[in-house]
Amino acid sequence: MIWYPYQQMKHMKDPYKIVDANGVWLYTPDNRMIDSISSWWSVIHGYKHPVLTDAIRSQAERFSHVMLGGLTHEPVQKLSEKLASWLPGDLDYCFFSDSGSVAVEVALKMALQYYVNRGDMTRTKILSLTHAYHGDTFKTMEVGDDEDYHFILEAYGENPNVIHVPTEIPALEKAFEQFHEKLNCMIVEPLLQGAGGMRMYDISFLKRARELCDRYDVLLIFDEVATGMGRTGNRFVADLVLPDIIVLGKALTGGYIGHAATVANHKVYHGFYDDDPGKALMHGPTFMGNALACSVAFKSIELFEEYNYMEKIRRIEAVTRREMNGFTDPRIKEIRMMGGCVCIEVYDPAVLKGYQQFAYERHVFSRPFLHYLYAMVPYIIQEEELVQVLTAMKAWFTR
Repeated sequence: MIWYPYQQMKHMKDPYKIVDANGVWLYTPDNRMIDSISSWWSVIHGYKHPVLTDAIRSQAERFSHVMLGGLTHEPVQKLSEKLASWLPGDLDYCFFSDSGSVAVEVALKMALQYYVNRGDMTRTKILSLTHAYHGDTFKTMEVGDDEDYHFILEAYGENPNVIHVPTEIPALEKAFEQFHEKLNCMIVEPLLQGAGGMRMYDISFLKRARELCDRYDVLLIFDEVATGMGRTGNRFVADLVLPDIIVLGKALTGGYIGHAATVANHKVYHGFYDDDPGKALMHGPTFMGNALACSVAFKSIELFEEYNYMEKIRRIEAVTRREMNGFTDPRIKEIRMMGGCVCIEVYDPAVLKGYQQFAYERHVFSRPFLHYLYAMVPYIIQEEELVQVLTAMKAWFTR
């Protein structure tokens, strides 16, 4: 019996069974549908991409996995070198793990130990955003701020080591003024808060956060698991404001295999580089640097560069804005668009009940949640396919 995610199993309807996938299309035994959410925002190159499939196949013919403890291999070396050259600034030191949540855990652990290694045991607090979502492991839930996902933590009571602030500069400045001596890091989903409701905010907030982190010697972490590789209309938000640590996942492997990277700058890395073995980062996921994942991630980045994916994302945003221009309904609170993301927020979540089947009948796969009907399409989508997705979304309100 499969225990499905985010689902009350007692009331769950049968999921759609996928028997094949190609390009942007998912195939059930009796239907086909455009995957409008890219398998949780990861399948940016579409399904069954020949280059990515060949990368997996070729590596599997040699070996699929060896541990990084005492061993290394060409795929992880090539991916590390590629990321170091591709990411902005001095984000050069790659620590790999098997999921975005774990990669965020690693980033938070790095930030705390960075100060412990300096002999400072007082910087135990973390600054995070309201409506934040960073994953479902325990530390990521602590820095998250969404009762729909993380209500289980109510059993422990309020966490004194996490402070949440809205994406408003006065609140940010007040938090730093009050807590800066105790902060080891600030963590954000930059510009676009995904599972917290596809909330979008201005770059000026991040610029001010960078200034305050510099002033008070606090590390800045960008969780770009969802926002990285073009989703906000920027290659990385880190290209606009440089963090000390960036976390990558999802689209890193083109959605082929779960894998993630926590990439630190020189300052952070050298906070661990020491004659004292007790200052090492004592962390090591079994499947970190998995050879299959590294091989396909390297090719995913090459595809992104070779086929000018930033232009594809600009086209997606332009078509989306054209199709959604002037669209409104009394039940809609707001329509938000940024890069490869569009979200319709409704006042009452009951309004969206039944949309998934409605979309299925129009050959679109969608998965609304709470108040949010959204699309994050694969970047290879054709204009007519994107219009089909957006038309289904609008038709729900005009039927």
